[in-house]
Formats: sequence, C-alpha cells, structure tokens
Amino acid sequence: MAVPKRRKTSSRRDQRRMHLFLKAPILMLCSKCKKPLKPHIVCKYCGFYNNKEVVDILGKLTKKERKQREKEMKTKEKEGGKDKPMTMEGLSKK
Repeated sequence: MAVPKRRKTSSRRDQRRMHLFLKAPILMLCSKCKKPLKPHIVCKYCGFYNNKEVVDILGKLTKKERKQREKEMKTKEKEGGKDKPMTMEGLSKK
C-alpha cells in the first residue's frame, strides 16, 4: 500500500483548502414588495415573479392574516408612489 514519503506541511494543506469557504448568497429585491430574495425565484411573501402574480398567497392565508397582509401591501404601495423632492445631499449620495 502506498504511503506518503514526507509529511505535508500545514502551509501546503492550507493552500489547498484556500478556496473551501462559504460564500454569501446573492440577493435581489422583489419588484412588488421589496423583500430580499434569490434571483429567478417566486417571492414567497407576495407571490409575484417578473411583475406577474404566479402564486395566490392571500388565498392560502386565514382571514385575519389576509387582512393584515393586505393592509401592509397597501401601505407599501403608498410609500412607493410618493416622489420626494431631491435635496442637494440626496443628489450627492447618488
């Protein structure tokens, strides 16, 4: 049976393992509810994909949860519709 002739140093071992680490997932924002999600996946919160409703999320909820979710969605739409005048500080940050 083959046996290594020399011991591998910790430096060589660590160089070999240099690419073995966890990477942070790439996230994007949902176009409807602005929640972070992975690309090319239906939003679990609102059920939209590519600006089209794919899954009826509200149909699966209880009456109380549905009311609360609808209220949250209306407030999000109102916030998104408001155009705030840009100040000099806001322009400089872009």
